[in-house]
Amino acid sequence: MNKVIETILQHRSIRRFEDRPLTDEQIRMIVECAQSASTSSYIQAYSIIGVKDPEKKRKLAELAGNQSYVEHNGHFFVFCADFHRHEQIGEMEEKDVLPSLESTEKFMVALIDTALAAQNAAIAAESMGLGICYIGGLRNNLPEVCELLNIPKRVISLFGLAVGYPAEQPGKKPRLPLDHVYHEDEYDQDRGRFIEQLQRYNETVSAYYEQRTNGRRSDTWTGQMADMLSRQVRMYMKEFVEGKGFHLR
Repeated sequence: MNKVIETILQHRSIRRFEDRPLTDEQIRMIVECAQSASTSSYIQAYSIIGVKDPEKKRKLAELAGNQSYVEHNGHFFVFCADFHRHEQIGEMEEKDVLPSLESTEKFMVALIDTALAAQNAAIAAESMGLGICYIGGLRNNLPEVCELLNIPKRVISLFGLAVGYPAEQPGKKPRLPLDHVYHEDEYDQDRGRFIEQLQRYNETVSAYYEQRTNGRRSDTWTGQMADMLSRQVRMYMKEFVEGKGFHLR
């Protein structure tokens, strides 16, 4: 156990922040930590847009599903998969890079690079005593987000990261059992054990919600997931991604 591990294990999403902006130094440090994340083959296929303009934050909150903490926080970061610069590199170096940039493999590289950078940023922020909340709701209306933030082709805004001084300390949500997530040497496909692990986890999650809501809620995890996955959402995404020049080959 050390301070880094303690910070990671104490993570919880914060959805209410003090009315207190981050300093430029804090923002710079969070971005530098994001840039220190591992990146596939040194490609660095991401960019980060920091949003300070109150009207843009208000509009982003609306586009993300009227999530107030997108507007009210210390600083709002938008993490983008980015091959715009690499297209320009191809022109600079007079190389045909488009078949590679448009491949499914490079699409995956951009997603992974962006996610790794964002998680570094999140841990850095939490280590500074700040709270964070990832905002996937930006993908509800990506064309409008791209227009608002002037995002070019070969760049996709994947998610936001609200950062600020916590005005709440919610309970930590229990994660799946380690023995359900971690497999050694091969994927354990014992269906009986698999179902048993999920049932035990359902009991844990249900107890968590009962305690958190004073008995008003007792959801199970599998029930939540089945309900969510039975609804089709953001079904425009394939067409949008391809229109941005990703995942074409």
